[in-house]
Amino acid sequence: MAATIIVPGLWEVSLGFVNAFVLESPDGLAVIDTGIAGSAGKILQAVKEMGREPTEVRHLLVTHCHSDHAGSVAELKRLTGASVTMHPADAALVRAGKALRPLKPTPGLINALVCRLMVASAPTEVEATEVEHEVDDGDILPIAGGLHVVHVPGHCAGQLAFLWPEQGGVLIAADAAANVFGLALSPLYEDLAEGQRSLAKLAALEFEAACFGHGKPIKRDAAARFRKKWRPNSAPVGQGQATTHAG
Repeated sequence: MAATIIVPGLWEVSLGFVNAFVLESPDGLAVIDTGIAGSAGKILQAVKEMGREPTEVRHLLVTHCHSDHAGSVAELKRLTGASVTMHPADAALVRAGKALRPLKPTPGLINALVCRLMVASAPTEVEATEVEHEVDDGDILPIAGGLHVVHVPGHCAGQLAFLWPEQGGVLIAADAAANVFGLALSPLYEDLAEGQRSLAKLAALEFEAACFGHGKPIKRDAAARFRKKWRPNSAPVGQGQATTHAG
């Protein structure tokens, strides 16, 4: 089965080296990230395996513009009629069909190899599509009881993470960090120092579970593990006012 439960109401869809997520909400489904181009069919098959229908997908939440996250957003939008939500900085790129700003490897030999292999072959474009809704740090989307938006630049200037307070708190961290060979920095950043500040920001939040664009989810004590690696900011962030951006 392509879809696996992280916590009740949140499913992970493995698309090879990258993950997408499906969040169940009373008014329909929210798909978070869309994989590379050509992934729409796999995501919608996973929706069917969940016992739901593609017509129930109402929201496409794209964490950032990179082609492994935004590559199938245009196709999914056509197939489902769902609206797209992104941060303004990356929404502008997706509307223009752009997928990449310059990236540098995180220090370390493995990261250098990943950068050489992935950046050289990574598409610099995605199929352009409209992004109906723009959200920023502190917004709360009216999805699944309230989905908190956290702006986490560094890996990508317009990257978003999402905090779902249900089920003890679940962080959808996108590529702010990875959990492939253990919890770690992403191998690639536009601005590493900014990325480290974003991780300190996430470490200040309260969540039991965390899931990632790349790697396995952490289902217990995830916030404590973040705090062990990255000194948190002094006060929680991302606890803004409810918005209706997601429509």
